[in-house]
Parts: sequence; structure tokens; C-alpha cells
Amino acid sequence: MAGKHTLPLLSVLLAAMLVLAGCGGPAGGQSTTESTTTDGGVPAAQQTGADTCNYTALYNQTIDSVVQIQTAQGSGSGFVFDVAEANATSFIVTNQHVVNQSTRVGVKFARGETRSGTVIGATQPADLAVVRVTDTPSYVEALPVANETPRPGDRVAAIGSPFGLETTITSGIVSGVNRTSPVGFPLPNTIQTDAPINPGNSGGPLIACDTGAVVGVNQAGGAENIGFAIGASIVNRIVPALIQQGEFEYSFLGIQSATLTQPLAEANELNVTNGVYVVDMLEGTPAAEALQGATNVTVVDGQRMPVGGDVIVAIDNQTVESREDLLSYLFTQTRPGETVQLTIVRDGERQTVNVTLTERPEQGQ
Repeated sequence: MAGKHTLPLLSVLLAAMLVLAGCGGPAGGQSTTESTTTDGGVPAAQQTGADTCNYTALYNQTIDSVVQIQTAQGSGSGFVFDVAEANATSFIVTNQHVVNQSTRVGVKFARGETRSGTVIGATQPADLAVVRVTDTPSYVEALPVANETPRPGDRVAAIGSPFGLETTITSGIVSGVNRTSPVGFPLPNTIQTDAPINPGNSGGPLIACDTGAVVGVNQAGGAENIGFAIGASIVNRIVPALIQQGEFEYSFLGIQSATLTQPLAEANELNVTNGVYVVDMLEGTPAAEALQGATNVTVVDGQRMPVGGDVIVAIDNQTVESREDLLSYLFTQTRPGETVQLTIVRDGERQTVNVTLTERPEQGQ
């Protein structure tokens, strides 16, 4: 990015650091609605207890709302986020990397109908896109999107078109929450799952078995038994803006950082063990005036460690223990132009500084 200020002594470390960014824009999105239930009032997908799942019922309950996205470059998956019954217009969520630069895509529904869809909004940092279809089949309904983060161990299913194999369901559990996506920009609130997610699953829903609600948008498979999905909190925050404005403005702090570790704390002789260590700032941003980056390096057990930087331990009185905490707050709670209060540790003393967030620059600037 243009304007990047690099300390010579930190060049090796800074190459591995990522720029913190968050998001702004109006909060909102679909809320979770009641799923299909049995006569006993239990969601149809979950009929035999907390540790089991009726995946057949879950599949039947949701499959009509899952689509295949077809582009000139290949195919991916998506799901129906909203339907305007009056004119049969639906809004379909998928990944930005699925539609890429396309403005028109094919949308194939579960029962075989194919429609032409228009890409009305896309955002690369969150890897989300919205496709509008104006003649949606009458049987199609929107899938609810969860309002709460699932728990590790919750049973989930990924539905989509892996390797072009339409209407495929794979099952697993939530392996972890509040991850940072390993794909593209650092994206917080990502769900980790062991449900198989393969090429072509991208953009499809990760669905909770107990509610039938979307807890994430499948983004990528990693190593064996590790896949990632964009969390519902990000979907609910960003997708309504893509539908209404076609874009989303992200707030930007403008620092290079690392989660504080014990060796890093010891190298800096800190009395805190959790927080976000400020390695450097981008010139021309408010953070460059308010915060202090590393001023030197020291060698600990043969490893170069930055010293002299601030440690962010809270933002707007919300505790910050890791980069994930800070990213999550910026993405879900702030907008460009807002001023946030950072609690920092500098030279062993706690103090507060105010930083006005800017709009995140485009990639490559």
C-alpha cells in the first residue's frame, strides 16, 4: 500500500505482518427465523438429541434455497438471503471470488431451473457478493441467518456444488470460532469446521443442524479436516449494504500489528500478557500521530523481536486480547469517520488515546 513506512531494523518482521482493517456501514441483515419443527416443537433437523443430527431432514428443509453459481471461469455455490414475494425477486449471497469480475452469472436452482442473475454488489475484503434474480421459482424461500455465534462442537452441514456436483451435503462440527480467515484479507469472526469444503462449495451455506440457520458462508478448505466459513455476524453486517448500495465502506486503523505473546512481552519488559502489539503505522493515517510503533529490535533465543511499540489492550472499553478481538470490533462496530478510544500500554504505563478511523484504501494503494 502507498505510504507504508517501514523501519529498517524491522523489515523481516514487517513482511509477515498484516494491516489491521475493520468495517463500517449500517448494521442489520436477516434475523434468524423459526425453523421447521416436529409435532413436539423440536427443529426438524434435530430430532434425536443434542449430540446427533437428522441430516436428511436438514437437507430437505434447506436444499431448495441453495443454488449453483455459473460463470465463464467456473462455478461455485450460493444461497437465497431474501425474497420479495410481490415480484419474485431474490437476493443470493455468494463469495466475491466466485463471481470475480462478472456482472452477469447463471443461477441454477436445486430443482433444475436456471436463471440469469445480476451481480449488484461485491466486496473483496469480506469476500462476499450479492446476485439478484428477478424470476425466482415460486417454491424458493430465504434461508435464515443466525444472530449468534455457534459453539465448538455444534453439528453443521455444508451444502453446495463441490467440483460441480450439485446439491451436495457434507457434515461435521464447528471446530472453532472467532478465527481469522486465511483467504485474502484478514477477516475476523470466521468459523472453522471439519465439514468437507472443496472447490465449488465456495459461497454456499454452512448450516446449523439444531436451527436450520446459516452460521457461515463457506469460503475455503484448508488442510485435511479444516475448512473455513465467513461468520454470520459479518454476513448480517455487510450483505444488506451490498443490496442497498452495492458496496461497503470499511473503517481503517492503519497499523501493522501482532498478537502479544509471552516472548514478545518479555522482550519489551511488559507487565501485560494479552493485547495487540503495534509494530508500525501507515504514514498519513490518524494512527501514525496517536500511536507509537516499535523503535528497535532485540534478539531473544536467536529470534529478532521488536521493542518499544505500544500495546492495545482495549478499544472503547472493550477488552482486546488478540488481533482477532480488535479486527472483530472494527468490522462489526465501527464506521469510517468515527473516533475510537484505545487503551494502550506505553513505556509500562496505561493511557488512552483517541483515533479517528479512516476509510480503508483499495488493495494495492
